[in-house]
Amino acid sequence: MHLQEPGPRSAAVRARVTLSLLDQAGEPVPSRIQTTWMHDFSEIPGISFHDFINRAWLEESEYLVDDRFTVRCDLVVPLEVRKEERRVEPPPVVAVPPSDLYQHLGGLLAAKEGADVTFQVAGEAFCAHRCVLAARSPVFKAELFGAMKEGTSTAVVRVDDMEADVFRALLHFVYTDALQDCHGVKQQKEAAMAQHLLVATDRYNLERLKLICEQKLCQHIDTGSVATILALAEQHNCCGLKKACFQFLNSPSVLSDVMATDGFEHLARSYPSVLKDQIFNVPTHVPVGAEEKSQVDMDQHGLFSSGRRTMYCYRVLVLW
Repeated sequence: MHLQEPGPRSAAVRARVTLSLLDQAGEPVPSRIQTTWMHDFSEIPGISFHDFINRAWLEESEYLVDDRFTVRCDLVVPLEVRKEERRVEPPPVVAVPPSDLYQHLGGLLAAKEGADVTFQVAGEAFCAHRCVLAARSPVFKAELFGAMKEGTSTAVVRVDDMEADVFRALLHFVYTDALQDCHGVKQQKEAAMAQHLLVATDRYNLERLKLICEQKLCQHIDTGSVATILALAEQHNCCGLKKACFQFLNSPSVLSDVMATDGFEHLARSYPSVLKDQIFNVPTHVPVGAEEKSQVDMDQHGLFSSGRRTMYCYRVLVLW
């Protein structure tokens, strides 16, 4: 591949060039990115990339679709350094420290001072303050002050279908607007907590905590968990988390491994619409011989494969 400066030059130009092969999602393929040093086009008007992509490799890859592929070219042109005189503000006479409200509210929760409601969760009791809960969650407000309110000021509210550790983490966020410190917690346990906490946030309408849980789960997506996380994202309408799962499944080899998991079978049966447009047409880049181009076969996994003009076969999941 060759990059040539067109036409006569009015001035010397220096630039750094980066070529990137893009995948089907429009993202650069890490193994197919090449960057030059700062190149002076006034001395040599063009620059070549002789070993950027091997043709045989490209034809067998997933990045050639319908005989087309996409390469992005990024040019970085340095500008002259411009000096400006700026007035330096003197340090303030009075320094205001950052807010420590979260520390005071967290201490209030830990000390239980003035607590006026108790929650029974999985055999454990949690004392809290109605006003704090109502200010943070419309669901708590309805339960404690609205038509759903539970008895008198000494009422005990029973919470079913939730683990005590999850409710403890939920209360901690309500009071401090932050998650508990997970330092030293194994990744598997942290991922499980994020899943349970996401369900709880939907129950109590804590939107910011829900997004935090989504962000956490994006970091734990792998072959064994992606189907379960995707089902959870669909059930609780987590758009960002769904997008992250689909990006992970964009690789045909990864999709093939995920299809063998129990979580994928549950996903396919419980939420077939999730897979309809996102996964059906993922290419597997398995070469198909010329004599097989007109054949359509079903393998032992219930997957159809057919030859295409680009010498690849496509898998389509069949849901019964």
